[in-house]
Amino acid sequence: MEKLNNIINNKFQNSLTNKVLKVLMMDRTTRKNIIWATDEYISLGEEYSPSNQISLSIARGWHGSILQHQIAKSDASKKERKQKRAEVFTPAWICNLQNNLIDEDWFGRKDVFNITSQSGWISRKEKISFPAKRSKTWKKYIDTKRLEITCGEAPYLVSPYDVVTGEEIPVPSRIGLLDRKMRIVNENTLTEDEWLKWTLRAFQSVYGYEFQGDNLMIARLNLLITFADNLQYSWNRDATENELHQISKVISWNIWQMDAMTGTIPYGTPVQAYEPIDLFEPQPNSISSAHQQPLCKIMDWRAKQSFIFKELANTK
Repeated sequence: MEKLNNIINNKFQNSLTNKVLKVLMMDRTTRKNIIWATDEYISLGEEYSPSNQISLSIARGWHGSILQHQIAKSDASKKERKQKRAEVFTPAWICNLQNNLIDEDWFGRKDVFNITSQSGWISRKEKISFPAKRSKTWKKYIDTKRLEITCGEAPYLVSPYDVVTGEEIPVPSRIGLLDRKMRIVNENTLTEDEWLKWTLRAFQSVYGYEFQGDNLMIARLNLLITFADNLQYSWNRDATENELHQISKVISWNIWQMDAMTGTIPYGTPVQAYEPIDLFEPQPNSISSAHQQPLCKIMDWRAKQSFIFKELANTK
């Protein structure tokens, strides 16, 4: 498999500028950079400590030498991450089977995007048809919200490569939830402006959270690569810096860093947390304020406002 820096250079040429990278590294809740949240790189220096932010200078130069896709990691690294974080990467063919079940329920029929084979799939060549219902149009499909929990490199959302072999998957054959939305955009828009509009809405409709900073950065890059690949596939041109900057804003909101147990960034304790020490007077949590963090926020793009992710648990 190519080193990550070569993949990125091939995809973006000179358009992945510091302006774009700064947005891609941002934690929207804390308004700082995402943190490492892994001790795998601590031997490289104090700046790689788990609770430290990932600096722009490190991100600018880490491609391939530090930041690696799952297929490129050593067996020892994979074993350690599995033991510490229960990190298991799902093969693309399994992601496809499960994503097919989601679409089978939405469309009311099987084999909408592809036909599964043994440990693989065969993509349908014909244009995707939609049910004769107002609630089942292609635009409704684009706006339907999808979430990948503990997303790792986000294989359920996008599949630019096979995590088992490291081989690139052609755009028409990709199986992620966002990949499928992009196929619908590619098939149903007639102009670049319309394509850009519905591509933005497709990216605004998919979400994922991850604990470890390196995985999160790869997931965000995988979504950015997906944008660039589909633009090249549909309109035969490279993405501009402004286009990557705009889509990175969405990605940095929708693919966020969080400890699912606390609802904050890793190692944080919710600012609002209370620990009842008598029957009548709840007292503030005694944990040091240095570890207190606000609950993670995400964006509802149709409502044009952010909200606390953990509040979804209380929504019926």
